[in-house]
Amino acid sequence: MAKKKEIKRIAKLQFNAGQSKPGPELAGLGIVMPEFTKAFNDETRDRNGEPVPVTITIYADKSFTFKTHTAPTSYKLLQAAGLKKGSENAKTTKVATIKKEQVKEIAEYKLPDLNTNDIKAAMNIVAGTAKNMGILIDGMDDVEAEKEAAKEAVAAAAAADAKEAALEAAEAEAKDNKEFVEAEAINGVNDEEKEGDE
Repeated sequence: MAKKKEIKRIAKLQFNAGQSKPGPELAGLGIVMPEFTKAFNDETRDRNGEPVPVTITIYADKSFTFKTHTAPTSYKLLQAAGLKKGSENAKTTKVATIKKEQVKEIAEYKLPDLNTNDIKAAMNIVAGTAKNMGILIDGMDDVEAEKEAAKEAVAAAAAADAKEAALEAAEAEAKDNKEFVEAEAINGVNDEEKEGDE
């Protein structure tokens, strides 16, 4: 029976498919970098440059094994929506609408890396990520209601900003008035002192 190797460290990194090269992320792992990059690039070359998460197990003898995973859900959602990035504020800005079928495809693709074997549960996980990115799903979300809620959130945020600006202006005015009153009081005292001196 083969002796089990001693695991020194497990690292989770991400590289673009077929494009990993020696660098600071790998330098600290104590492995032969060109050996890893060649093996990783050979394994992922056909994945069209998509981001590939990888788990590297490093052993005490400096050898290693690695396991590649599916691309991040956010990447697949942006791809499906034809976007470069998601919404900066998912509550107020909806950036795209995709179809339920696209969510199912992403869920099926992601299934090996999710902690479920149920496609519906996997779809709900993908839908949760989509929601956080401001992406609506036709067939799962009430698209019109979500868009209306986003408009209302924008209006509420604008009203809150206006109220805050008005409060700040009022505070600034009150401070100016206070400084003016204090200056008047000081000047008044000085005038009285001058009169007393005469």
